[in-house]
Amino acid sequence: MTTGFLSVRGDKVVDSNGDDIVMRGAALGGWMNMENFITGFAGHEAQHRDAMRRVLGQQKYEYFFDKWLEYFFTEADAKFFADLGLNCLRLPFNYRHFEDDMDPRVLKTSGFKHLDRVVDLCAAQGIYTILDMHAVPGGQNPDWHSDNPTSYAAFWDYKDHQDRTVWLWEQIAARYKSNPWVAGYNPLNEPCDPEHVRLPAFYTRIEKAIRKIDPNHILWLDGNTFAMEWKGFDNVLPNCVYAMHDYSSMGFPTGVPYKGTTDQKERLESGYLRKAQFMSQNKTPVWNGEFGPVYADRVLDVDAESVNQDRYNLLGEQLRIYDKYNISWSIWLYKDIGLQGMVYTDPESKWNKTLKPFLDKKKRFWLDKWGQRPASEPEAALRPLVDWIDSVSPTAKDTYPTSWNTEMHVMRNVFNTFLAASFVNEFAELFRDASEQDLDDLARGFHFDACLQREGLNEILKNHAHASGF
Repeated sequence: MTTGFLSVRGDKVVDSNGDDIVMRGAALGGWMNMENFITGFAGHEAQHRDAMRRVLGQQKYEYFFDKWLEYFFTEADAKFFADLGLNCLRLPFNYRHFEDDMDPRVLKTSGFKHLDRVVDLCAAQGIYTILDMHAVPGGQNPDWHSDNPTSYAAFWDYKDHQDRTVWLWEQIAARYKSNPWVAGYNPLNEPCDPEHVRLPAFYTRIEKAIRKIDPNHILWLDGNTFAMEWKGFDNVLPNCVYAMHDYSSMGFPTGVPYKGTTDQKERLESGYLRKAQFMSQNKTPVWNGEFGPVYADRVLDVDAESVNQDRYNLLGEQLRIYDKYNISWSIWLYKDIGLQGMVYTDPESKWNKTLKPFLDKKKRFWLDKWGQRPASEPEAALRPLVDWIDSVSPTAKDTYPTSWNTEMHVMRNVFNTFLAASFVNEFAELFRDASEQDLDDLARGFHFDACLQREGLNEILKNHAHASGF
């Protein structure tokens, strides 16, 4: 039984008894906010769903996605999560479940079907949930995970996008305002405001709007520039936790391998302290809303075992840092098709076997950024273009977002956006002529009972699930 609503007291999150609660858990990414690398499609979620609707027809489309959302997280998942000692699940969702762009400000209550279900499943196991609007109207950042097919974050330049986002959060707050197992609301995931001042202004606005309806729940507020910058933030809002994201390049194929050197450990801690500086200076709680390496493929990578051990060691060091500072965290990610998840689909499942040739093509052509592997064809196309751009426009590499260079902009705009979108129909065609039974079998590949567990990762998380203040 919950002990009432959580709230912020100084630099702590506490329950209604005043006892410290440190949130340790993961995100259910790829579920109500689909991402290409998590489930295997190309491009962006709205493009993917449109293509699937054209191929399957409306009836089969609705049947498939309803079953898929159901199987993706069930009671078995909640029990497994709780058995690891984890106490919080972040629930990313796309605004399109609740509102149509062509019918704005008309609430689609059907969107709550699976969100309510998972909130309740988690509550039954003593797990808090944080509701995370991962994709908002117009796109709050230029990346695929905000379902933004333009690489332009229009949210910041059009007031109506912001108005609709506030309106939708008001509807969500009205629905969950009496639920103490909801730990709070994460209004924007990884916002990217090039001017740096519009984000804190929006937070001030949405905090007031939500509080008129729901005075109790915590707001979990991401920093700017993919939750890594705090320029423009000059005050702390009441009953709010500020969130950073702390990915390390050493956890990815293109990064320097982690070997546990003194220098690497110092870099990890100094990186954390830089991202958490605003919270430290203002004595607020810290929530690391995303972090975590990706893992090598035992079939494709002959050195997968040693690579993955390096990644586990990296993760362990990050968690030791978070233990040192006694912060809350949510690792990315709970479930996927085998790149990063705590739980992942079986390579022998109908889902993975159906997708395998397409997944091989995605790797070959760099259609996904996350977990990108070396590939000769796109490398040959990319390098001359990047060099030419940098030669004719030396300032191109400084274009916002701060953490991107020319290569990253070209990757996002050409490979991950334009090129990837040209493959959405090819993916959907894999499902043509599928019966409802076929679709059920495919979706069932994501059921916990059909999935595999990344035991090395889960053991590390279990060992760090209980912070000193929990």
